[in-house]
Amino acid sequence: MEYALEIDGTPEVVPGGTGILLLHPSTGETDRIDTDFLKTDTDSFLVVSTRTTAREVTQKLEYYDVDESRAVILDTLSIERGYSRRAGENVHYVAAPDDVDGIVHQVERFLENHDGKVRISFDSVTELAYYAGEDEALETMERIVELLEAHDAVGLFHLSEEVHDAEVVEQFRSLFAGVVDLDADGNVSSQF
Repeated sequence: MEYALEIDGTPEVVPGGTGILLLHPSTGETDRIDTDFLKTDTDSFLVVSTRTTAREVTQKLEYYDVDESRAVILDTLSIERGYSRRAGENVHYVAAPDDVDGIVHQVERFLENHDGKVRISFDSVTELAYYAGEDEALETMERIVELLEAHDAVGLFHLSEEVHDAEVVEQFRSLFAGVVDLDADGNVSSQF
């Protein structure tokens, strides 16, 4: 299966099983790239959020006119922060942003339960590394990329390169078939 990409400077299509690393400055405007990725050529998608709550993800999808009926959200923050939450058919929770096994389990469950063209957005790997440690974050990304391959899905994974050592950024880069580089001025380049 092939998936169309609507991100400037990237190939027009990528094969199922492709993981894409979105490298961005810590203040980078990633929402536009993320939502363009999610709304193109997609039957259903999962947003794994270690940076914002499910409510904030929903607001972002509404703002960028993404079809929410195709969305499933995994909120990793609300329980730990004590926020009220409403689990529903399309919103799931794990106990904390460092619950990597819970996150991987929810990703796997989503992929097993959704057919057709399926995408995942992981926002953000940097936050996961902050909570769980860089080694755990690397291992988690490896596990999720393997799930993408097994289920013919594609994924976009946010990483703020300013926060990590160059060596760590390279380790993350090596896990992904594609890298999209967003600079501070909003320019995009890519390597696939």
